[in-house]
Amino acid sequence: MQPTDSALETAREPTSRPVLLYALTVFVSAFLLFQVQPMIARMILPWFGGTAAVWTVCLLFFQSLLLAGYLYSWWSIRYLTPRRQGVLHAALLAASVIALPITPASRWKPLPEDDPTLGILVLLAVCVGLPYFLLSTTGPLLQAWYARGREGAMPYRLYALSNLGSMLALLSYPSFVEPRLTGRLQGAVWSSGYVLFALLCGGLALSTLKAGKTVRPDGTDRPAYPTFGQAALWVGLTACASALLLAITNHLTQNVAPIPFLWVLPLCLYLGSFILCFDSDRWYRRATFLRLLAVALGTMCYALDKEYQNVSVYALVPLFGGGLFVACMVCHGELARLKPHPLYLTGFYVMCALGGALGGVFVGLISPRLFPGYYELPIALVSCGVLAMAVLFRDPTTPFHHGRYRLGWALLVALALGLTGSLAWQIREHESDARVVARNFYGGLLVSDFGLDEQAERTLTHGTINHGTQFLAPERRGWPTTYYGYRSGVGRAIGKAGLGPRRVGVVGLGAGTLASYGRPGDYFEFYEINPLVIRLANTEFTFLKYSHAHVRVTLGDARLSLERQPPRAFDVLAIDAFSSDSIPVHLLTVEAFRLYLSHIKPGGVLAVHVSNKYLDLLPVVGQAAALLKKPAWVVDTEDEDGNGVFGATWVLLTDREEMFKEPEMKDMTSRLDATEGFRPWTDDYSNLLGILKRP
Repeated sequence: MQPTDSALETAREPTSRPVLLYALTVFVSAFLLFQVQPMIARMILPWFGGTAAVWTVCLLFFQSLLLAGYLYSWWSIRYLTPRRQGVLHAALLAASVIALPITPASRWKPLPEDDPTLGILVLLAVCVGLPYFLLSTTGPLLQAWYARGREGAMPYRLYALSNLGSMLALLSYPSFVEPRLTGRLQGAVWSSGYVLFALLCGGLALSTLKAGKTVRPDGTDRPAYPTFGQAALWVGLTACASALLLAITNHLTQNVAPIPFLWVLPLCLYLGSFILCFDSDRWYRRATFLRLLAVALGTMCYALDKEYQNVSVYALVPLFGGGLFVACMVCHGELARLKPHPLYLTGFYVMCALGGALGGVFVGLISPRLFPGYYELPIALVSCGVLAMAVLFRDPTTPFHHGRYRLGWALLVALALGLTGSLAWQIREHESDARVVARNFYGGLLVSDFGLDEQAERTLTHGTINHGTQFLAPERRGWPTTYYGYRSGVGRAIGKAGLGPRRVGVVGLGAGTLASYGRPGDYFEFYEINPLVIRLANTEFTFLKYSHAHVRVTLGDARLSLERQPPRAFDVLAIDAFSSDSIPVHLLTVEAFRLYLSHIKPGGVLAVHVSNKYLDLLPVVGQAAALLKKPAWVVDTEDEDGNGVFGATWVLLTDREEMFKEPEMKDMTSRLDATEGFRPWTDDYSNLLGILKRP
């Protein structure tokens, strides 16, 4: 995407290639490069539990491969003759076409004991690694080839065209591609576009066989080499912007939904700031954006406080989106001011790619293993403020270097210390009331104790959502609480399952609350993808331990586990596997509901928990029930003060219509019919934007 060594003087080629061919190749390359990122992440999302961390690991992979592509471009331009560049690149393009299509085969579905991070990285490397690597090399290589054929040419138009293709790809995926094309068709169309790119780029690569040798300036004309301090700032600024991008995306998708729109929006803001800052000096006004940065960092810090964790999505997304844009404008604006002489631009962009990869490694690999909570966002916010101060301190032209502005330095230091102290206090408060703070690939978990005497309770929290509460008093320890009270939809379904031994399946363990319904002779099977949840349910709560039923916990994604099992003949199968308020879409498709119903005995009940702050899931469930010709009822209940029971909405799919005619059920139930014009969700199609609740 970036301009390369425009200062290199080269011999004129004997033939002049059409500019249009360069422009078309660069545009197609940039479009495919950014289109494949949300596309492949969306394809593999169901296999890894639908968790927001899938996108974080995907971005880490793409940033690392971008660095590899830039290193390849730098190495080939620096050390290979034009002829060898062309032969090598054409051979790699041919090999990459053989690897198509990019749609991953079902054999890549993980096993329960597999490391999801490693599994995603290996899957991406095999399915899309070589094509993505070659796409990432296109910008630097083609711009160098273009300049080689035209003495004194500056390839900035190709750079602008590359940015245009990237932005169009990002904007078109959630707005046009995802809502209209199935996943299989998306993969086929993208692979066809890649074949076109390979033909275009391969033709240009082979045409370089006639190019002359590169002539480099001698030592007397060579400008001063960039200092170590400059290089450190290049890496630091890009690493900070990358870490903020990933950390804010993770924060949004964890509490709303892991959907391409919330992946693409932050990435568009990140890319947009880069485009503006490297397009012209007039876009980044240091004085203005540094003031905005102070406001943005303070506002995001304030919004991370647990008091404001349940703010509306319509406030949350603009707040963090705007903060990300301002921070990236500062990072990329200062980066543009630190650009070296054009002779060193290729190395400059290699260092920028290195910084981006380091930011991804910090958020995607190091933080989940090093920190018990989501502390990478506070660390990135503090780092952004510190880097801004470092840039000002290093630049002798700033007013702060004049004696009369010493008070300004004191104010900046005070603001930085205040920001650091506030975030440190939030982290301390987050942990002070907690018995356990832990996290892994699937998210952060918190176990806390509240209240006194009879009201003393222990709570499991995932993100901002309560995933289970148990009273600590012995006489109340076995009460079903939160969304699972006796009057709730799932409570009614289990209670009406008969007097004999009952078979109950539960997708999503939480604290194991539903095990409290177990009677001697009953069989309860929980499906849970997160091993950390299983550990906490067994060590911090006693629902599983003291249940009278025979309890089994099956580790792994529920759909994959149910696909591998013979029919379970459940009397009740409860679906409640939502992490924070984000939903794993693959558990709500028509194919998923068909699988669930195959594991329920005749007259059994499929209970689906649809309570959600941001998403209206009723049309999704209603449409699936209608297609499968299964009657569905909505059961709405209110909070029960003193009993630890929350208001909840469950949808019950069953042929036993008589249970909804009983007097105690009539006031809280209503028939759920298909929504006219609503397109059913399938494994190939879903549209989370279409069910977003209005403010």
